[in-house]
Amino acid sequence: MGDKSNGHPGAAGRAATADHPASVRNVVLVGHSGSGKTTLVEALALTAGAVNRAGRVEDGTSVSDYDEIEHRQQRSVQLSLVPLEWDGFKINLLDTPGYADFVGELRAGLRAADAALFIVSAADGPETMAGATRMVWEECAAVGMPRAIVITHLEAARADFEDMTRTCAEVFGGDDPDAVLPLYLPLRGERAPDGHAPVTGLIGLLSQRLFDYASGERKESEPDADQASLIEEARNRLIEGIISESEDETLMDRYLGGEEIDVKTLIDDLERAVARGVFHPVLAAAPAPEDARQGIGTVELLELITGGFPTPLERAAPDVRGRDGKELDIHACDPEGPLVAEVVKTASDPYVGRVSLVRVFSGTLRPDETVHVSGHGLSDHGHETRALHEADERIGALSAPFGKQQRTLTHCIAGDLACVAKLSRAETGDTLSAKEAPLLMSPWEMPDPLLPLAIQAHSKADEDKLSQGLSRLVAEDPTMRLEQNQDTHQVVLWCLGEAHADVALERLRSRYGVQVDVIPHKVSLRETFAGRSAGRGRHVKQSGGHGQYAICEIEVEPLPGGSGIEFVDKVVGGAVPRQFIPSVEKGVRAQATKGVAAGYPLIDVRVTLLDGKAHSVDSSDAAFQTAGALALREAAADVRIHLLEPVAEVEVLVGDDYVGTVMSDLSGRRGRVVGTEQASGGRTLIRAEVPEIEIGRYAVDLRSLSHGTARFSREYARHEPMPAQLSERIREQAQDVP
Repeated sequence: MGDKSNGHPGAAGRAATADHPASVRNVVLVGHSGSGKTTLVEALALTAGAVNRAGRVEDGTSVSDYDEIEHRQQRSVQLSLVPLEWDGFKINLLDTPGYADFVGELRAGLRAADAALFIVSAADGPETMAGATRMVWEECAAVGMPRAIVITHLEAARADFEDMTRTCAEVFGGDDPDAVLPLYLPLRGERAPDGHAPVTGLIGLLSQRLFDYASGERKESEPDADQASLIEEARNRLIEGIISESEDETLMDRYLGGEEIDVKTLIDDLERAVARGVFHPVLAAAPAPEDARQGIGTVELLELITGGFPTPLERAAPDVRGRDGKELDIHACDPEGPLVAEVVKTASDPYVGRVSLVRVFSGTLRPDETVHVSGHGLSDHGHETRALHEADERIGALSAPFGKQQRTLTHCIAGDLACVAKLSRAETGDTLSAKEAPLLMSPWEMPDPLLPLAIQAHSKADEDKLSQGLSRLVAEDPTMRLEQNQDTHQVVLWCLGEAHADVALERLRSRYGVQVDVIPHKVSLRETFAGRSAGRGRHVKQSGGHGQYAICEIEVEPLPGGSGIEFVDKVVGGAVPRQFIPSVEKGVRAQATKGVAAGYPLIDVRVTLLDGKAHSVDSSDAAFQTAGALALREAAADVRIHLLEPVAEVEVLVGDDYVGTVMSDLSGRRGRVVGTEQASGGRTLIRAEVPEIEIGRYAVDLRSLSHGTARFSREYARHEPMPAQLSERIREQAQDVP
């Protein structure tokens, strides 16, 4: 871990390969936007000899952020895989977006990885760690994923490594802040006139050695007397933290008894504690000096990854079930075992077509083999997001991405990752297994998309391509949900936020050649009668030959919410012939679907057919349908019609500091807070009922109110009458529509 060897860089220009799961490390980088994840990936690639000093591969592109949308928006919007070779190990670095809208890419990275690096900027305040980053930390803790922390931006004027380390211990350490401790301290050079001393290297606390990068290459030396006294307190605390997590119960007694524990024992215990996910070392990273071959802290970080992070052999595979639904024991990461792989990301390449990033959990994936693709039927609050699907597909070429390049692989063993070309039916989250033994892995949790984006084709040419473009978009990104609302007749793309929506529109345009217009999103309203009313439908026409004759009289009364439309026949004496009574009901129900006031479906009423008249020749099914519809419209004209709006049950999980702000905002949205309860980590769960028309942009507004620290869920509860003033405004708008 930076105290044992300098390592040796891998070769550039070829695909990193793994011959055994023990030589693979899968690491996901997590951190808020701007924390320096991509810069760190490029620095690690430079140290491993995979890129040049400018962080570029042979074709001149960036090793990580090479997508055109990322260049235009100046931020990472998708998961990137960067494979490296270091000291005989293959390291798969998974660089994730830091912006909350792309948390789906982050979750995919967590699924594919066996350990996580949390990147924290010393130039930012603790609030950047209090939101999504902290939630991800807790998710990793729940499954025991090993984590380490890397503090970046130490070159900033007000950067304070010690202060940020204490903050990390408070935010991430929970009840055990001594489980979050630094392995190194920054080594600073001479102070500039402005008082800032640049970071030139690191001081190893366990080895008590200096690792100086000032010359452009890492050089090791002894600390002087002042430096030795500087590290003593931090070193003792680190040793105590390591020993407290040691599996050797005698080690603490020996240490407290005055025995000097040798460095090798401490390093071995440290590596085991990190791999078990009970100790979280803090490291530092800083920009390399000009023309340097190694970024400051990168060698130390690579040694932590290869020495302290677990191999894929130490991770249990997600639940796997056979075609009969029975769970199978596929926990061994065996290259010779049954094939179990998962599509963790899907992208489209303009030249290659669909490219799937796959994590192999068991067996070995080889090109030109036929595999079975299985996908879940997922639903979100009653909305089907995709259907259960199965297909046999032939594996295309296997490759390892490096910037825009795809370097060919001959195979991909259990524990490794690879890109697979031309899996045309595979979607993100699908399972790949042997054709003769189909399997299905349990899906990983994805956030619900809660921001609606109503769209329509810009032109007739776009309309022809829209359906295919949207289906491909949703297949690539399971955090998007496509809805074709039958009430409002709108095509709605549900997204995680504005940035997510912007990327969706840009991908439709640039990848699939579909131009769309964004239109105001409509909420599915309903209508109902405020009181009892009667109506008479008279449809009599005579124009030569057979005419049209139908008269019916109805009574309408409101019913309790959720009753729907109830039709009752109380005709006596055959005033309406029996064969035409269903026709009246059909006409009433058809008119109810169209609405009677503002064009929204009518619900929760009882319609009673009382009387009517028929003609022996001119009466018909169509005539009585028309009469039924006219009768309902006449009844509606003589009574007040309530407009009903959908009300959602909303749960908001928010930090205690923002509870008052959020509750006040909910009240301003005509919301009713029905309860609160204390949650873990200084947070409160707020339960409220809020009209859906008021929370169309709540995903965006809540993020602003809470500085990104809150999250919410929503579920339809019922329809309720709208306030009269708002209802009248909507009626007027409906009448203005030609």
